[in-house]
Amino acid sequence: MTSLSTKLAEREAAGKPIQVGLIGAGKFGSMFTSQAHGTPGMRLAGIADLSADRAKAALKRTGYPEDAYDVSISLEEGIKANKTAITTDSAALIANPDIDVILEVTGSPAAGIRHALLCCEHKKHIVMINVEADVLAGPLLARRAREAGIIYSMAYGDQPALIAELVDWARTAGFKVVCAGKGTKHLPAYHHSTPDTVWDYYGFTKEQLATGDFNPQMFNSFLDGTKSALEMAAVANGCDLTPPDNGLMFPPCGRHDLPRTLRPKEDGGILDKKGTVEVVSCLEIDGRPVFGDLRWGVYVIIEAPGPYQMECFKQYGLETDSTGKYAAQYKPFHLIGLELGVSIANIMCRGEPTGQTRTWAGDVVATAKRDLKAGEKLDGEGGFMVYGKLMPAAASMKIEGLPIGLAHGLLLTKDIGKGEGLSWKDVDYSEKTQAVAVRREMEALFRKEFADSKSTANGLH
Repeated sequence: MTSLSTKLAEREAAGKPIQVGLIGAGKFGSMFTSQAHGTPGMRLAGIADLSADRAKAALKRTGYPEDAYDVSISLEEGIKANKTAITTDSAALIANPDIDVILEVTGSPAAGIRHALLCCEHKKHIVMINVEADVLAGPLLARRAREAGIIYSMAYGDQPALIAELVDWARTAGFKVVCAGKGTKHLPAYHHSTPDTVWDYYGFTKEQLATGDFNPQMFNSFLDGTKSALEMAAVANGCDLTPPDNGLMFPPCGRHDLPRTLRPKEDGGILDKKGTVEVVSCLEIDGRPVFGDLRWGVYVIIEAPGPYQMECFKQYGLETDSTGKYAAQYKPFHLIGLELGVSIANIMCRGEPTGQTRTWAGDVVATAKRDLKAGEKLDGEGGFMVYGKLMPAAASMKIEGLPIGLAHGLLLTKDIGKGEGLSWKDVDYSEKTQAVAVRREMEALFRKEFADSKSTANGLH
């Protein structure tokens, strides 16, 4: 198989580099720009951001060559001159006929949906780094992309795509996947963290915070469990795995303990079922660090089909449980936007995504951090009022759960107790809003599919 780097080098030699459009110049986007100018066969044609100054600052901060971008030229002029252009018009970036791949890195669910649909309209491949949008409506957006003949992909370097890669490896090698997931820093109290308390938990220095790379509400969504829930929903949807019935447990677990902890209860582990997702914490319940933690990594737990494979696990040094039946494969790190070029190259050189939403298995429902009162306006993911809880999509549909991706700017119509999940019936919303309309369309579509599947399982036709 020809390597991706070889294929990129061939495009460079032929004078046909992949033209990339980046929407969003935050942390993830900045990490990509730091690598983009040094990757043969790839060009960052344009950056769209609500603030042109922020985009320019991101280029400067990440060491982008000053002669490689120009804030005063159009996208068309920039592509001809082999320079990166900057715009505040994301729709124009997507519509540009020379752009091959769009990177959606806004973090806004509504913006992500809008941009994905525009990519379908203009036949542009899209890497959906915006997991908020992907979990809110990805199962429908992926269908729309297939109908439009474009590739809708997870982002290599982000944990869901790396987990999907491990799951694909396991299944391709003939193993059943028992559990898949990632590591993070989590304690039960973190569910109630707010943007006012987030830095106390993280321990960043004033100098680090002053760089402009750190958004308190975004980082709080990492800490309060919302981002983990979103990422595990994306993994469940992309790998056809089933989320836990009662949300993520965040067990403290080091690399050496993965196959012992993440095995079924009947075999001494914590899992209610096989074929699920889970996030392990780098902290013990009392706050002590876990030995050999996997805070930055991803993993998959596989099951040996028989005694011969169990003996092979032992012979080749896999981390296994005491029975030798369950084994772990893991990657101890992920490099976010620094690795994103792999997705771009995979799409354009092989015609394949690096992970992709396949079904609707998992959802993330807004859950009250404190007692909420009717008339209050929800402040969204990582804010002061709600966090996201992972659950099976069918269970979310049953309670009419309000997705965390839409829990911003909506007025509560009733009081909600701390720890309660929110429902569509608890908020005032408009079906005319694009993000709401797309989500409700997806719910209607899958409600029918869930019902048809249940009827088939019961022998009804």
